[in-house]
Amino acid sequence: MAFFGNLFKNDPSAATRKKYQPRVDAINALEPTIQQLSDEQLRSKTVELRARAQAGESLDALLVEAFAVVREASKRVLGLRPFDVQNIGGMILHEGQIAEMRTGEGKTLVAVLPAFLNALSGKGVHVVTVNDYLARRDSEWVGQVHRFLGLKVGLIQSDMKPEERRLAYACDVTYVTNSELGFDYLRDNLAGSAAELVLRASSPFNYCVIDEVDSILIDEARTPLIISGPSDKPSDKYYKP
Repeated sequence: MAFFGNLFKNDPSAATRKKYQPRVDAINALEPTIQQLSDEQLRSKTVELRARAQAGESLDALLVEAFAVVREASKRVLGLRPFDVQNIGGMILHEGQIAEMRTGEGKTLVAVLPAFLNALSGKGVHVVTVNDYLARRDSEWVGQVHRFLGLKVGLIQSDMKPEERRLAYACDVTYVTNSELGFDYLRDNLAGSAAELVLRASSPFNYCVIDEVDSILIDEARTPLIISGPSDKPSDKYYKP
């Protein structure tokens, strides 16, 4: 019984908070300074952070400032201030891990934090959702934060033409469904020339945030993405007379 008693006393969420608390405290300590910036000065922080990232400073080193900037931008644009638990969720996602958010903890807002940070590299970020409606909703709603801070926001929808897709994928942050992203990847692999590609040629997959990750990587993953079409060559070459 002692074993089970000790087992249930261990709180994984408490251990997680303890691990990330120093950075949360640092973000909170920056808040009074960031609050004093004008809108234009806040936007200029994006330019500064992007220059530092492209000069070789690691994204981990920029995380505290980037999250503090996003928090203030979210307050001004959406009227929502990311809480400590949302900052922790953003850090976990930045590390490429899965963050389980409880109902009401604002997972949509959480995704904005690492998306902004990783977009500073200039290599693009994908925010992957399960359907066109959610992709459009998120790009129009929380995408306002990115646009306020000077980032370009793209949206992929199922009825878009190749040129529209190419422009959307070239943005700093692109909202897209898992199926559309998968099919665009397949079509790019079948392309006859570089001019037909819609994904970024140099770095098509830099960083992504996946919403409903259990559904997309487990449930949806069992459904194959198939592109079919007529053969360009006669099939009789494969048969012997």
